[in-house]
Formats: sequence, structure tokens, C-alpha cells
Amino acid sequence: MAPASIQVALEIAARRSFATAVEWPGWSRSGKTPEAALEALLAAAPRYAAALAGTGLNPPLPDGVAAFSIVERSAGNAGTEFGVPSVPLAGDRRPFDPSELERQLAILSAAWAAFDRAAALAEGRSLRTGPRGGGRSRATMIEHVLEADAAYLTNLGARPPHRAPSDDPAVAARRLRAAALDALRAIADGREPPNPSRVRRRWAPRTYIRRAAWHALDHAWELEDRILEP
Repeated sequence: MAPASIQVALEIAARRSFATAVEWPGWSRSGKTPEAALEALLAAAPRYAAALAGTGLNPPLPDGVAAFSIVERSAGNAGTEFGVPSVPLAGDRRPFDPSELERQLAILSAAWAAFDRAAALAEGRSLRTGPRGGGRSRATMIEHVLEADAAYLTNLGARPPHRAPSDDPAVAARRLRAAALDALRAIADGREPPNPSRVRRRWAPRTYIRRAAWHALDHAWELEDRILEP
């Protein structure tokens, strides 16, 4: 029996496209063309599977782009051109059943953990500079991911926990992630998230999970790629 095809959504702008595995949050890669984005998605499969090791989930490892079934195409926007998968998928506002919610939260938590491991690996190491990351240091990368996660949580519909200037980034990340998981479970259960934000149009939980998981993995892999050998 032939392996099941992997459902993929394409987000296409004039100068950049994203290919996203619909059922695997965070497995999303870009290229200058849709074809290049699909090749990048294929190349990232082993890395994505490694990030999810220990979750009990087994992402597929396709042997070619023929394994991808394009189920959705959307027009990209300025965010796409900037390098961020920015267009929600058509089914993002579907409700979760309990098992699917926990599956997606496990993937999100694994993506966060992958970023933490990469940041730990980069501690005290020199990072290659250049276009990828713009020469951002490890410390500024950690702050960037924290700031983005806080913005994503606001878009989901919850206020991020207060962070004092003296708070350790690792402690701030744990609080922020716990608040995100609480908000996601509340919304999936039909309840208002704790400490709701005033954002006008909230992201769907699936949109939030996909974006946050992609962002954590993208910067985890960037850190790994930029570490210079001693």
C-alpha cells in the first residue's frame, strides 16, 4: 500500500512562498517560488521529526515532493514577503476535539523545547554572521522569540504575564508558555482566556499554534546553523 500523501498548503507572494504541512504545526518552509518552498519543506522533514522526538508522534519522512498533496493555495501578503507564514488556513477555526488539542499542544511544546536546546547549545559559542538572522546574537535571539511569543499570545486573545526588567529570560519564557497553554485550553473549551486582551480579531488557536511552533523551530534551526566550530 502506498504511503498516505502529506497535505500541504501554499502561501504565494510575488517574491516568496511558503509551504506548510497542514496537520503538522511548525513544519513550514519558504522559498522564492512555490516549487522552492516545497523542496525546502522536504529538506526540513528530518529536522522536524527530530524536534518531535519524545512526543510519541511520528511525522512522515517523505522521499520526494511527490509525497505532498497541495490542498490549499492562498495569496501571500507583506508578511509572506518579509519571511513569515502569515495567511491563516481555511480550516483554522474548526473546533478541536480533546485528543487533537493535546496533540497540537505537544507539538507546540516540542518546538519551544527545540529552541531552548538550540539556545543552550549556542551559549558561549561564536555565531556566523550574515543575511540569515542579520547577525543577531544568542541573547537578542532569545529576546526576539520572547517578544514574538508575547505578541502572538495577545493576538490569541490573552494578555502576556507581566515581566519585570530583572526577570530571567528562561523564567519569563516558562510563564509566557504556561499562559499560552492555559489560554489555548480555555478557548478550545469555549471559555474566555484568562486575562483577556483587547485585540479586535483574535487568532484561531490553530493559527496561533502553527505560527508559534514555526517561529520557535525557525530560530532553533537558525541558531544551530550559525554556530561556528571551535
